Amino acid sequence: MQDTAGVSRRQAWMLAARPKTLPAAVAPVAVGTAVAVRDGSFAPLPALAALAGALLLQVGVNLANDYFDFKKGVDTAGRKGPLRVTQAGLISPEDIRLGMALVFLLAALVGIYLIAVGGWPILAVGTASILAALAYSGGPWPIASHGLGDIFVFLFFGLAAVCGTYYVQALALTPFALAAAVPPGLLITAILVVNNLRDIETDSKVDKRTLAVRLGPRGTLAEYVALIAGAYLILLALWLSGSADGWITLPFFTLPMTVPLLRTLEKEYRDGPAMNRALAGTARYTLVFCLFFAIGIVL
Repeated sequence: MQDTAGVSRRQAWMLAARPKTLPAAVAPVAVGTAVAVRDGSFAPLPALAALAGALLLQVGVNLANDYFDFKKGVDTAGRKGPLRVTQAGLISPEDIRLGMALVFLLAALVGIYLIAVGGWPILAVGTASILAALAYSGGPWPIASHGLGDIFVFLFFGLAAVCGTYYVQALALTPFALAAAVPPGLLITAILVVNNLRDIETDSKVDKRTLAVRLGPRGTLAEYVALIAGAYLILLALWLSGSADGWITLPFFTLPMTVPLLRTLEKEYRDGPAMNRALAGTARYTLVFCLFFAIGIVL
């Protein structure tokens, strides 16, 4: 049980927003914008709006998970992950639900501008993103509890985020933009994999059947390795196919960052604090990879 003595109301809301997860929102927008720059389609206001929308959706998902996991009894005193403010009694369920609604409302307001720029495709993607965010932990058939969370994250926080960011600037979608969306999607999914690997034991007890619970620790570690390897392989494919020059391989300089992360996941996956550090480390690694990727795309 984590000590919550002395936590102020403001600090509690910061904990609920989980700022260490926000690189997962910044990374795909950086890549999508870099592709727009590459194609001569950079538009600063739509790019900033896409970033604001991605950040708001990430915070909204975090608040929704905090609320719905508490209401469904998923979060218990034995939780190993970062503090959940509803379960800890720092913020009432009603206030978290109100905060979640407000954040999604703000995301929708940003979306109105992006719809005005990009038309019905942005309306469709934005609506699906908010509905999926609510269905991830909530509703009668939570996505996360049925082993589909990884696919959800890859599709919405990877492909949709990169392609949507590009589309609101270029007003079109290219094969290169679709290909460039895959590495961020894979690595953002890897962040979720760390979270779910850490929680295998506690999730199993409450019948939350994440993909990690289904695969077990060894299988989940293999998934993590495959996601990271896949991101680098896409870079090589883009280079070798002639779609980009050698600058696209710039993210290979991030390979050393994966070594301590893999070591932790292999040897310390039952250690909550160590895995929380690996979770934050994977988020940082994803952001650095995607920033190098973005630079490589522009160059």
